[in-house]
Amino acid sequence: MNDVIELRDLRCRAVVGVLDQERIHDQPLAFDIDIARPFQEAVVNDDLHATTNYATVLTLVTRTAVEGGFVLLETLASRVAHEILALDGAITSVTVAVRKLEPPVEEDVASVGVRCTVPRP
Repeated sequence: MNDVIELRDLRCRAVVGVLDQERIHDQPLAFDIDIARPFQEAVVNDDLHATTNYATVLTLVTRTAVEGGFVLLETLASRVAHEILALDGAITSVTVAVRKLEPPVEEDVASVGVRCTVPRP
């Protein structure tokens, strides 16, 4: 199967990090998400109910990030992946990348982030 739903550069602000300033103030994050699942039935029937609704996924990811208060980006990425897997039994795996767009470091870096892939057990 090569069917993948791609969500790119979803942005939100959330509290995530180790430093005191990161625990107090939200910061900008960006997500890239790949959802592997067959969608041939949706193609044939032009039916939203035969695929994963990306609008629902976007809301889920944003809510998870904003409400989570995570210390580690790794935990946030993994939680988002597992939440997406739980959303739709047809999903075979999810890859989630999350980046801090203004990381609290002195070096000149565009972003820092993590990526994880979680297959359905």
